[in-house]
Amino acid sequence: MNWFKKIPHRYRAASGLEWRLWRKLPLITLAGTALPLLCLALVHLLGEPVPDASEARWIQMMDYVVGGVIIFHWSMVLTIGIGCVIVMVMKGPGYVADGYRVSHSDQPRAAHETAEEASAYRLPEA
Repeated sequence: MNWFKKIPHRYRAASGLEWRLWRKLPLITLAGTALPLLCLALVHLLGEPVPDASEARWIQMMDYVVGGVIIFHWSMVLTIGIGCVIVMVMKGPGYVADGYRVSHSDQPRAAHETAEEASAYRLPEA
């Protein structure tokens, strides 16, 4: 059985923003990770060699904030990547998903359909 039977005479939609974003995601991820780390490195380098308690607390708080910003950025990049993949799949070629006729719901049957009757309504294999 061919699981990936394409619908004949269907066209693919033109690629758009999803491919441009998909190609830029590694750069976006790298930049979004490097910039907060660079800022954190500057905070550590420009601070006093032996900080007092309040400055040490502030530096530690900046460590946590930068970690949170980086994790938030990665989650947003992952979300955008998933969205790009979904759009790429949806714009791709159409496939036959369910080739069975649906019984008319306005006039339900009194008895269930047999397997032989159901096979007579199936679409022919291409």
